[in-house]
Amino acid sequence: MIVLASSNKGKIAEIKKFFNQDVVAFSELMEPFEIEENGESFAQNAIIKAEAIYKKLPNHIIIADDSGISVPALGGIPGIYSARYAKEGASDKENLNKLINTLKEHNIQQTPAFYTSAIAIASKYGIFHVHGFMYGNVIAQARGNKGFGYDPMFVPDGFDKTLGELDFEVKQSFSHRTKALKLAKYILDVIK
Repeated sequence: MIVLASSNKGKIAEIKKFFNQDVVAFSELMEPFEIEENGESFAQNAIIKAEAIYKKLPNHIIIADDSGISVPALGGIPGIYSARYAKEGASDKENLNKLINTLKEHNIQQTPAFYTSAIAIASKYGIFHVHGFMYGNVIAQARGNKGFGYDPMFVPDGFDKTLGELDFEVKQSFSHRTKALKLAKYILDVIK
């Protein structure tokens, strides 16, 4: 069984669907608790989460994802602060609206951006991590209601629709998280 160090319903659904096997969120096995993500990179934050859950559930393989969107024209924000860009405990909609408003404040209607996903794996064999990336553009408006997070404002390279307009299966075929999970699967196949 794989245990996910996440309480983000969108991430949990994507990861469960990817592995198509016995995958559970840590909150299904224990009382949820707050993990302070004080790393300076997506990889560090993913490792912090994986290690925190592994300490509580040492007989399991733990997977943690830390991911977000970066906009180079805005100095790389929101980056590792994607989940709390508007404020601590912000909703997806609040974060999305803040980034749209920030683009508008800078008179940017469209600019290159990229998603990063860092997957950390904690097990009795140690800690491992991998990355996946997805490139495209952010736009200063929300389009579509599929996906989660910043998906309604992100147009991936090669598409004219936002991730919020694309079907889940299309997004999953090339997303940053899927790319990272494919690499993580190689590690899992060896350590299981």
